[in-house]
Amino acid sequence: MRSPFVRSIIVLAAVLGVSGVAMAQGPAPGSKASMYDGNRLKPEWPTGGPAPVRDLSGHWAGNLTPRRGEVPPLTPLGQELDALILSEPDVGTGFSNDPMNTCDPFGIPRSLVFETRGVSFATMPNQIAILQQYQRVWRYVWMDGRPLPTEFDTADGVPSRYYGYSSGRWEGDHTLVIDTVGLSPNTWLDKAGNPHSVNMHVEERYERIDHNHMMMTVTVTDPEIFGRDPWVLSRNEYRWIPDQESEEQLCVPSEMIRYMELIANPSFHPAEQ
Repeated sequence: MRSPFVRSIIVLAAVLGVSGVAMAQGPAPGSKASMYDGNRLKPEWPTGGPAPVRDLSGHWAGNLTPRRGEVPPLTPLGQELDALILSEPDVGTGFSNDPMNTCDPFGIPRSLVFETRGVSFATMPNQIAILQQYQRVWRYVWMDGRPLPTEFDTADGVPSRYYGYSSGRWEGDHTLVIDTVGLSPNTWLDKAGNPHSVNMHVEERYERIDHNHMMMTVTVTDPEIFGRDPWVLSRNEYRWIPDQESEEQLCVPSEMIRYMELIANPSFHPAEQ
């Protein structure tokens, strides 16, 4: 049996071989691909009528280029942490220490602003469950008003976690606001490798504009690292998908190891640095 890595190479070759046919045919009417114009969601996607009251249930497709906010100046501590980060855009995949290279969890907020093809919501008693399509990670958001912890990774606090501790509330009938704290400092804010402290606070704001349209805004507060707080990390638009199906989109450690061995590491030439 061929390995997933080998199969992926074969599939890639097959896709390239038939790309002319695929381009000529175009996406099927009503398909997820037909929602996009390049990498932007088409504005003519139907509204589907008014938004339901306090309900984001179902699967939402997002574009891959959220509107990023300007990163504030770093504090002295932020500069120290930033110096330890080797991002792919700066040094290439072979020398990057991006946690993604070993398929470590993205955590919050990176999972909100990178690989944003899809997100799903499910309503439960006292909770909302959120499925991030990339790595198929479930998060749970308490909706019963319980307070969030305030101290992390200390004798009197709770341990930090990749996806933190989340509490949500509705503002009006169509805006879900989620506050998340206690996030592991081992994660990056984004692909660029911006750092954060364990005391960072992340706010997600999901505004359902109508039945089929939703806008997400991610705001970061972390005075230990950034010289201006709060600040908007990213905005992204999502559209409701009628078939309610999330694709399988996984980072597979064995395939990543093979990629690093066969492609990323050999492509690095020290003389070029």
